[in-house]
Amino acid sequence: MSSNILKAKKRKTYNWLKQTIEKEKKTSGNISIILTSKKELLKINKKYLKHSYHTDIVTFNYNENNVISGDLFISLPQIKENSKTYNVTYEQELLRVIIHGVFHLLGYNDKTEKEKIVMRKKEDNALSFYYL
Repeated sequence: MSSNILKAKKRKTYNWLKQTIEKEKKTSGNISIILTSKKELLKINKKYLKHSYHTDIVTFNYNENNVISGDLFISLPQIKENSKTYNVTYEQELLRVIIHGVFHLLGYNDKTEKEKIVMRKKEDNALSFYYL
C-alpha cells in the first residue's frame, strides 16, 4: 500500500474518531493507538487490570474534564483471530476495536449484558459513519 493511501486512511480514521467524540458532546484530545502482540497485551492486562486472559484491547483513560484522551493498546494477532471468528475483514475488526476503546474513554462500559448491548449499538452506529 502506498504511503499516500496510508496517510489518507490515517486521516480518515482520525477525523472519524474526532467526529464520534464530538457527537458525544466531548472534545477530542490526544489518543494514542499502540499496536502490539497477544503476549505483550496479556502482560499489560495482568499488570494493570489484574486479568489473566487474552483480550483484543486495553484502554487507559487520561481524560480531563470534557477532553477525551488515552492510550489504546491493541493486539493485532487477536484482531486477526476475531476477524475470522466474526467473519469480517481485518480492517473492519480493527476499526471496531479502536472505536470500542474510544467508547470506553467516553465512559461506556461492557461488563453487564445491558452495557454490552449499548456499547455494540454505539460501535455499529459509529462504524456506519466510517464507511460513508
